[in-house]
Amino acid sequence: MDTRVIDSRLVGEGDQIRRRRECTECKDRFTSYESAELNYPRIIKSDERREQFNQDKLRSGIMRALEKRPVAMERVELAVSRIGHKLRAMGEREVRARKIGDWVMEELRSIDQVAYVRFASVYHSFEDVRAFLEEIERLEHELPPEIKKDQLDLLPGDSESKKK
Repeated sequence: MDTRVIDSRLVGEGDQIRRRRECTECKDRFTSYESAELNYPRIIKSDERREQFNQDKLRSGIMRALEKRPVAMERVELAVSRIGHKLRAMGEREVRARKIGDWVMEELRSIDQVAYVRFASVYHSFEDVRAFLEEIERLEHELPPEIKKDQLDLLPGDSESKKK
């Protein structure tokens, strides 16, 4: 029933504590993991409904945009983690869903252009092909070279324009 802590360390991204413990009676040792219960703000949807932030829903939306794209799961988890950190750092009780959508757009933009355009087409409700093409052209012109070199070609023939 009684234990003492021998060693404590932060694990993961600092959101978990690993403790090495010892039973004071039998001297058996074991490890325990402790996580802080993080309070996320409530999300205000476009129709003014409010709901709890759901990290699984965020991950699912990002994964849907990245479907059949060659992106490692670690990059997805990192993006979800960064968005969660931004939410907590705001210190607000409620955050508009639009703000989270903007953050998802930023993350997808740096991860994969195709996923970015997929998400943008739903997020911005493109009305026609012209609006879709304008977004692609804007993306091509605004993407920094260090990010652009790690991206797959968005349109056929893009590899020639990257060489120039």
